[in-house]
Parts: sequence; C-alpha cells; structure tokens
Amino acid sequence: MRKALAFLKRDFFIETSYRFNFLLSLAGAVFSVTIFYFAGRIVDPAYVQETADDYFSFALVGMAMAMYLRAGLGSFAESIREEQMMGTLEAMMSTPTPLSTVVLSSALWRFLFTSLSVLAYLLLGAAFGVSFAGANVAAALLLLALTVLAYAALGIVSAAFIVVFKRGDPINWVVSSLSILLGGVFFPYTVLPGWMRFFSRLLPMTWSLDGIRSALLKGAGFASLWREFLALAAIAAVLVPLSLALFGLAVRHARRTGSLVKY
Repeated sequence: MRKALAFLKRDFFIETSYRFNFLLSLAGAVFSVTIFYFAGRIVDPAYVQETADDYFSFALVGMAMAMYLRAGLGSFAESIREEQMMGTLEAMMSTPTPLSTVVLSSALWRFLFTSLSVLAYLLLGAAFGVSFAGANVAAALLLLALTVLAYAALGIVSAAFIVVFKRGDPINWVVSSLSILLGGVFFPYTVLPGWMRFFSRLLPMTWSLDGIRSALLKGAGFASLWREFLALAAIAAVLVPLSLALFGLAVRHARRTGSLVKY
C-alpha cells in the first residue's frame, strides 16, 4: 500500500504540473457535452426510452463510460511503456517490488483522474438539464465497479502484449472499437441487425450501459438489474484470472529473453 501511494503521489505531481493540459481537458468536456446537447434536440426520444428519457442523457452516460473503457484498456500498457522509456522500470525491477505492483500502482492515478472526469461530465450534464432525481446510486456504483474490473482485466492482457511485443496492441484496438460500435455508447444496440446484437451482448460495455443508464436515469433497483449484475460478474470472473495468468506468462518470457526493460 505504501508503494502504491508513492506511485499515486508521483503521478499526481506530474499531472498537476501541466495545468494548461488540464484546462484543455475541461474545455474539451464542455465542448463534447454541448455537441450532444444540441444533437439530442433532433433525435426522437422514442429510440432510447428503455434506458433514458432523451438522447442527450443517453449519450452523456455513454461518453462517461467510454472514458472508463479507455482508462481500463490503456492504463496498464501505457504505464509499462512510460516506465520503460523513463528508465524507472529497470530501477524498480532491481528492488524486491514485483512487476505486478509496479503496473497496478502506475495505473491508480489514471483511474482516479478518470473518475473525477466522469463526475465532471455528469455535473455538466446536470447543468444542461439532465435529471438524476431518484437515481439508484448504489446500484450504479456496483455496476461500475464490475465494469472497471472487467476492462482492467482486458487492460492487463493488453499490457502482456506490450511486455512481449513492445509495439502493436490488438487487444486495445479491437475491444475499444467493438465496444464503441456495438456496446451502445452513442446509439442503442437494439438498432443493430440481429447478428450484430448477438456479438454486442458478449461485451461488458453493453451490459454496463444498460444497467447504469437504468439505475441513474430511471432509478432501477437491484431486483430489475439482476441480469446486468450476473453478466458483468461472470465476465469479470473469467477475465481477471485469465489476464493475470497471461501477464505472468508474458513477464516470465521477457525475463528469459532479457527484454523486459527494452522498448
């Protein structure tokens, strides 16, 4: 825990040293929310009525969850690349600190910053008129935790590719692209052809967005969201041990070939 906090403190100071970048990120959030606010004025609410009252609130939650998708998929691989390029990975590997601790701790700040960014998005949405009155926050947070766990596992698989191949990360590209296309981020997956809907139900994003939108925008409770909870728990239960096993294999391979700290 002490080492994890040290990584978090280091990344916090690095991030806050680039104040202009933070302002640009905030401006980008306002710009994105404004675009979807006006886009929602021309979209028939009937298309999204199952999980939202209007398209703007539908897209707002979709954008927020897409940020967690990017954080989960990219944080671990990016942390390895950065530690390799800065030379700190080699220094850490000379200590008793396991590589898994280095990778997981390096991703803490990204997840924390993403959580703050998502909160900012939702607050901006509320300022634009989205109502969260009656939201089931507890159900939404539990669904979010399961979602982050599933995508963090995929991110660890992505990091395993980086450890072995250094460049080229098919997991990140394939999962992020399919999740945006099929997961219901910007439009309901129900408008897709039947065969595409089948594949969309295999993605954590689809179940996550259905559940979180219903919980935040419709006030759905645990009893009505049991399918979403079960699906996300099953996906996480498969992906987490699989990702850790693959990462362990990748690290052992890199140690044998002496390529762990090369980039």
